[in-house]
Amino acid sequence: MLLAGPGAASQRSSPDSRLLTPDSPLATLTGQLTLLDKGDKQAEDVGQAVIWLATKTPVPAPAPVRAEINTADKEFSPHVLVLPVGSTVTFPNHDPFNHNVFSLSEENPFDLGLYGRGETRAVKFSRAGIVRIFCNVHPQMSALVVVRDNPYYSQPSSDGSFTVDGVPAGRYVLHAWHERAREMTRDITVPVQASDALSLQLDARGYKFKPHLNKFGRPYPQQGRRY
Repeated sequence: MLLAGPGAASQRSSPDSRLLTPDSPLATLTGQLTLLDKGDKQAEDVGQAVIWLATKTPVPAPAPVRAEINTADKEFSPHVLVLPVGSTVTFPNHDPFNHNVFSLSEENPFDLGLYGRGETRAVKFSRAGIVRIFCNVHPQMSALVVVRDNPYYSQPSSDGSFTVDGVPAGRYVLHAWHERAREMTRDITVPVQASDALSLQLDARGYKFKPHLNKFGRPYPQQGRRY
């Protein structure tokens, strides 16, 4: 459900979605996300979803951070990473062979080239959006970086529960996203009545895997790879 901080009930949102002053109480948004999988069961990878609030009025972005996505056993870990705009992600290679990490995403395209075991390359993510990342050598490798331009985001726990702290009063568009489901959006006003439950549902039952192309826009070769 959506819970307001102490005294927040008197701070109703204004039509222009202006934020509260720094000394005004903030709200804590909590809720439950259900990711439907085949058989109408809760998907085991619900924790890889991302929930965020979008604002019409720009707000100060949180300070950039440094994060890491490891490459080991022909996998990226973590598979999904959410961070503030301007952050830098390093991609250390722990495999005994080369990787070529790249993205063709419009928001933050990059190509780190071939590099071997023990080497690390880095990328700065300068624009908000969803960045799909692959390896040009190994087609099974994929990761996603969700870049946000405000601090109002969260990833759910393995049971689908989530919390977004420090939300000022105002009008927002809530987004719930998972790579295997259609993104959901909902207009919300913070704070709301304590009795209003924030229950979100995404549907991954019709998901079908689709192979991606390599960095040259062509299918990966099916023969000739040594590793």
